[in-house]
Amino acid sequence: MDTLNRMQTAIRGRWAVAAIFLANGFLTGAWAPQIPVVLTRLDISKFTLGLLILLFGAGAVTAMTWCGHLISRHGSRAVLRWFGLIGSFGLLVVALAPNVPLAAVAMFIFGGSIGGMDVAMNANAVTVERRLSRAIMSSSHGFWSLGGFAGGALGGLAIQNYGHLAHATVVTALAFAVIAVAVRYLIAEDKSPQGSSGVIGHRKFALPGNPLVYLVGLMALLTMISEGAVLDWAALYLQQELSADLAIAGLAYAAFSAVMAVMRFFGDGVRNRFGAVTTLRVSALVAAAGMLVAGLAPSPWLAISAFALCGFGIANMVPILFSAGGNQEGMSTGTGMSVVTTMGYSGILVAPSAIGFIAEHSSFGPIFVALSGLLVVVFLMAGLAHRAEFAPDAAPAE
Repeated sequence: MDTLNRMQTAIRGRWAVAAIFLANGFLTGAWAPQIPVVLTRLDISKFTLGLLILLFGAGAVTAMTWCGHLISRHGSRAVLRWFGLIGSFGLLVVALAPNVPLAAVAMFIFGGSIGGMDVAMNANAVTVERRLSRAIMSSSHGFWSLGGFAGGALGGLAIQNYGHLAHATVVTALAFAVIAVAVRYLIAEDKSPQGSSGVIGHRKFALPGNPLVYLVGLMALLTMISEGAVLDWAALYLQQELSADLAIAGLAYAAFSAVMAVMRFFGDGVRNRFGAVTTLRVSALVAAAGMLVAGLAPSPWLAISAFALCGFGIANMVPILFSAGGNQEGMSTGTGMSVVTTMGYSGILVAPSAIGFIAEHSSFGPIFVALSGLLVVVFLMAGLAHRAEFAPDAAPAE
């Protein structure tokens, strides 16, 4: 009976953390249509807006760096409660900021709450995976993609009809309601001797000494550089170098993200059947092939199809690498997850600006070809993600 109750609790926890992934994606997606409003409402230049967005990234990275320490002391459930409930108000605080200095503070806080929430929810998903002895990370990220799509797709229409403040208020109310219900059903890490993977311990902040976690973080970085490149530059590549009109150019990231979202809901089943390392290797090769064809494509439609293929591959690479980071031997789930997420998200936050600088002196085609080489490196390193494989230490869930 205890085993049955334990598994039922874990299943509820699985859907609770999925709901928080959905809410996090919804908040992030809802921010995108607010960006042009910030530009006009505060009467600022694009350069100043870029600095505000950079502060969002700085807040996210700062929180990600410290979140692992907080999780190791208090557990992912408690930390996720704090960041989740606070983070639900982040967009509203930005929407209320009346001037640039307050907007800067609001952006840093918003980014920090979303970043800390990200580490904590991924760490909690690893705890659920360990309890169920099966993968749930890919579908959790699928829920994040669904939330992002909903937030972005509905936001523009809501702002146009009701104003940016009404939109931010409704987004906050919905996110808070989902998170407030979900946190009641989150599961906590097992209490085990200090130093074991996934346990809560009262240690001082310190960077982990195991080099393997940094190599897993490097794989996440290389993967998310490619994801960020498609997000920020694929449309411009099609428009400037393949002579596509704006409507067609916009399909590049749409195809990439749509295929990625769908594949994430199939990813757990694939990973459970074939194993994390094999899935990562095949995914990296598929993504590399897609990126290579995109960089060499002579026509917009071939490039769009290639970016979709790249999304097919990348979809489950990041979830597997996050699971590997959260299961490192000799460190807590939060510590490993903090390293891997911080390194990984740096690829989206920092690399796109470097790519833009290179593109000014070159062209996007060779850059996408070079990025396919980075994905081949992930393929060669895939064996280092073996900690994402599951050992039969708990009864499998039905």
